[in-house]
Amino acid sequence: MDQLNVSAQDLTERLAGTGYLADPGLGTALFLACKIHKPLFCEGEPGTGKTALAKALAEALDLELIRLQCHEGIDISQALYDWDFGRQLLHLRALEAANTSQLDADEAEKSLYDERFLLDRPLLRALRSAPCVLLVDEIDRADDEFEAFLLQILDEFAVTIPELGEVRASTAPLVVLTSNRTRDVHDALKRRCLYHWLEHPDMEREIAILRSRVPELSESLACQVSQAVAKLRKMALLKPPGVAESIDWAYALLALERDVLDAQTAATTLGAVLKFHEDTDRVIAAGLDSLLAG
Repeated sequence: MDQLNVSAQDLTERLAGTGYLADPGLGTALFLACKIHKPLFCEGEPGTGKTALAKALAEALDLELIRLQCHEGIDISQALYDWDFGRQLLHLRALEAANTSQLDADEAEKSLYDERFLLDRPLLRALRSAPCVLLVDEIDRADDEFEAFLLQILDEFAVTIPELGEVRASTAPLVVLTSNRTRDVHDALKRRCLYHWLEHPDMEREIAILRSRVPELSESLACQVSQAVAKLRKMALLKPPGVAESIDWAYALLALERDVLDAQTAATTLGAVLKFHEDTDRVIAAGLDSLLAG
């Protein structure tokens, strides 16, 4: 069966089967990405489920997930391919030991750039492994030069390795790019993609997410966690909690065998949902009772 030949509704249901509950807008964006073979550029605050989306998509479509984690200073050798220098050196020494006559320099050099010494990095693996899901995570952390290089890959899904020739994907990988908007990504990259802004889920959907990801969680406790997290997101925090933190909080409460989120329990478990002591101090100073009030 062609994994990409699915309807928007079917794709949304498959994602739900993995525990990822996509709203209609996101489900449609993913369907179009599959249908017209365009990368999907997902932008939003940290914790809104951008990275988890790519993981769920790969699971839902039964495809390999290949992840390229971007960072400042990332270059082609880290993203596309590199040569195994250690093995090349051993090969050269073996040639020298095996040949009693003088080595032909050109032939020796040519043998060093053989397929067996090539190290596939995520982009090259995606071209060779397609169909697959390629996650280019946090593209906003990379620099302008890397963005420009990535444009070439997204335009043709092909690359030329000087020593070996062209590598072209037989089928375009399904590409998901994510950005936390720490800087603006160039329009040239966005124009090559479908775009979707991910918001934090509303309370109803977050309750459904918690019940799906943490089946043991009661509906009442899921409501309490969702209500508290929604209030935390409205506060001036250094890092508002995302869905992942909501899920961690739910697991923490289950581990403590709590069926109610009260002020005392919240005070001892805030570390599951808040990651800066300034945020913890601010929430405690504002009053945990008000945080938990219905």
